[in-house]
Amino acid sequence: MEDTLLWIVGVLLLLFCSLDVWYYLRVVVVLIRAWFLSPVFDITAEQTASGRVVLHDVDLCHMNNARYLRECDFARFSLYTRNGVFKALRALGATMVVGATTIRYRRPLCVGEAFEIHSRIVIWDEKSFYLEQRFVSCKDGMVSAVMFCKQNVLRSSPDKILQYLCKRKVEVPEFPEDLQHWIKFISASSKALRGESQLDDKKSE
Repeated sequence: MEDTLLWIVGVLLLLFCSLDVWYYLRVVVVLIRAWFLSPVFDITAEQTASGRVVLHDVDLCHMNNARYLRECDFARFSLYTRNGVFKALRALGATMVVGATTIRYRRPLCVGEAFEIHSRIVIWDEKSFYLEQRFVSCKDGMVSAVMFCKQNVLRSSPDKILQYLCKRKVEVPEFPEDLQHWIKFISASSKALRGESQLDDKKSE
């Protein structure tokens, strides 16, 4: 009996040392909860996820900046489950990865403070979805932080996903001005990095 308990403890310690176990457990909880919520048929509809700042989220009594990005992950998982994007990805044999993010912090979320994350797909192009995610304090409704996320679609395209879900071609909404500036910055950065890579290749020849 003692040997079995020691073996279980050892396996758990190995898991917690080698994997972010709490992250994966949270993903499972988020997906199960989203599965039982009513589906959202408007692909661009805003969805809300609730949260609260707990002790392991904080440094100096407010939420650590990296935790905002982690919470955005969970909010996107819920968004894609309810609006059917995950279902379309499985049907099309596709997947998605984050290509870029930018976040602006406006006011700290303090320990114990409740908040909501308002997530929505704003626009898309031939390769990626672009999302906005806002952290809204439940204390006074202030937007504490806002993030843009570029979600790259692999082995398919946003158009194919939308056609699968809506059974028709969906027109791309007008690009907001602030998002246009961010997308131009990403393109310029990619171009500059490709140029540096070519220079490095020539130097190594």
